Amino acid sequence: MELWDAYDAHLNVIAGQVLVRGEKIPKGVYHLVSEVIVRHQDGTYLLTQRDSRKNLGGMWEASAGGSALQGESPLDCAKRELREETGIVTDDFVEVGRVLHQRHQTYYVNYLCHTDVDKDSIVLQEGETSAYKWVTAEELRQMSREELATQRIQNFIEELS
Repeated sequence: MELWDAYDAHLNVIAGQVLVRGEKIPKGVYHLVSEVIVRHQDGTYLLTQRDSRKNLGGMWEASAGGSALQGESPLDCAKRELREETGIVTDDFVEVGRVLHQRHQTYYVNYLCHTDVDKDSIVLQEGETSAYKWVTAEELRQMSREELATQRIQNFIEELS
């Protein structure tokens, strides 16, 4: 069972309230998701392909990320998710935005990670991702809704370029 902290619309933890993955989130309550955009020192961005068994399977994501576990800060979540999904271990993170998604009852905290890792050293997480590739900002901007799972990330790429 995966436990999450409950947050208000200002990203404050709601004391005494715990959320359980898969259970309905009460109205006016949010869970935290950290997302990491990975930019290589050569200017390319890391994309990972969602495992075919997952929701939106086969689509590409321009971020690593996922739900924060109970007691985990947004940054700690970002570091853990990046390590789990790509094998990249770093402390080079810059927060680039926050998005409150009312319909999904999710508070997204987005980070940019700069890295100089060997581009062939990415380690995919079984059951989460099935492939990866490095693309230019222009290639990422040109990806369609049918290819890219999260269009929201394209907005951050626009701002970062």
